[in-house]
Amino acid sequence: MLCNFYGRVLIEPTTVEHTQGSLQAMTQRVAEACKTQGLTDSIVAVEMTGIYHKPVQRAFRKANFDTRIVHPFASNHYRRPLHPDQKTDDNDLEAIFHAAIKGYGLATLPVAEVYQSLQASSRHRHNLVKQRSRLMVQIRRLLHQAMPGFADLWEDGKLFHKSIALPVALQFSSADAIGKAGTRGIAKYLQQTKIRFQMRTIERIVAWSRTAAEPSELAWMHTAQWRQLNQVRQLFDQQIVAVEREMAGFLVKTPYLLLLSVTGINIVSAARLAGEAGPIEHYASAAAINGRAGLYPSRYQSDEVDHADGTLVRQCNRKLRGAAMLVAENLIKCHPYYRGLSALWAQQKVDPRDRRCRIANRAMRMVYQLVAGRQVWRGRGIDREYLLSKLQEFHRVHKTPIE
Repeated sequence: MLCNFYGRVLIEPTTVEHTQGSLQAMTQRVAEACKTQGLTDSIVAVEMTGIYHKPVQRAFRKANFDTRIVHPFASNHYRRPLHPDQKTDDNDLEAIFHAAIKGYGLATLPVAEVYQSLQASSRHRHNLVKQRSRLMVQIRRLLHQAMPGFADLWEDGKLFHKSIALPVALQFSSADAIGKAGTRGIAKYLQQTKIRFQMRTIERIVAWSRTAAEPSELAWMHTAQWRQLNQVRQLFDQQIVAVEREMAGFLVKTPYLLLLSVTGINIVSAARLAGEAGPIEHYASAAAINGRAGLYPSRYQSDEVDHADGTLVRQCNRKLRGAAMLVAENLIKCHPYYRGLSALWAQQKVDPRDRRCRIANRAMRMVYQLVAGRQVWRGRGIDREYLLSKLQEFHRVHKTPIE
C-alpha cells in the first residue's frame, strides 16, 4: 500500500508474491506512482516478521528507496485503538503506516559482510551445540538402561569429554563383559587403541561391574540405539569444530579480535559478541550497547510509587544479551578481577542472576573501550604477542590446516 503523509491512499493494498518478477514490478509501480503524484521524499516501512520480510526489504533497497523496519509491537500498538478485536492484513498495513509517520520506522545501518558471516556462523554453532546437548541426554538415558549406574561414575560434563567412559562402553557393552575382561583386559584394549588412562579409573569401573543392577530386558536394543546416537554426536563434534575455525577466520578481520587480550574471553565468545553487536562504530557509547542488549532493570513509577529495581527489560535484542551474558559467565569463571567482584557480591547476598547482569554491564563498557579505542587490555604480560599465542593455541587444538 502507498499513501501520502496525510493518509490518502495512492495504491490500494495489493498482494505481492515473493518472486523476482513480482518484487521488481512492485518497486517499479511505487516509483511511477511517486513520480506521478509528485512525491519527492518517501520512506518504505516493512514490518519485521522473522526473516520473511528481508526479500521485500532488499528489493526496495536495491531500488534506492529509504527502507525502514517497523517492529510488530509498534504496529500492534497503533492497530488496537484503530480496529479493536479486528486483525486483518489491511488493518495491519494501516497500523504500519501510522507507526512509520510517528517515527517508529527504524533505519538499519548497513553491516559489512564479515559481521553478517560472524553472526550466521555463531548462531549456527549455537544451534549445533544445543542439538548435541539433546543427543547427550538421550545417550545417557539409553546407556543407563543398558548399563545402570555406569554414567554416574563420572562427573557432569566428563562422560563425553576427556574420559575413557565411552571407549570402554563401546567395547564392553555390559557389566558382565567388563567383569570378564577385568582390569588387565580393559587396560590392554586402551593401550592398543592409544587412549590414555589411569589404572585407578579402570579399577573403579571393574568395581562397579560387580555391584551393578540388572539391565533392562531390551539392553541389546538400547545399546544399539545409543551407539547410533553416539555416531551422530561425533558428527556434530566435527561440524562444531569446523564452524569454530570459520568464526576465527572472520574474527581476525574485525577489531573485536582485541578482546582476546582479556583473560577469560576466547574465540567463540568474542566472535559471538562481534556477530550480534556488529560494527562498534554504530554505537555512540557503551551505554548504547547495554541499552540494546537490555542489561538494565525495568522501572515502574506512578506518583510517589517508584520501583526502579524490577526485572530485566523485556524488549531488547535477546541474541546480543545472550552473547553479553556468555562473556560475563566466562569472566566470572576465569578473570581474577571479575571473579573477585562476583565473590564480594555473593557475600553481600546478591542474587546470582543480578551478579551476572552487573558483570555483563561492566564487561560491555570494557568491550567498548577496547574495540572502539583499538587497544588491548592493560595488564602485566598483555600485548599483541599474547593475542597471537592465543590464536596459535586455538588453531593447534582445532587442527586447522596450515594454509
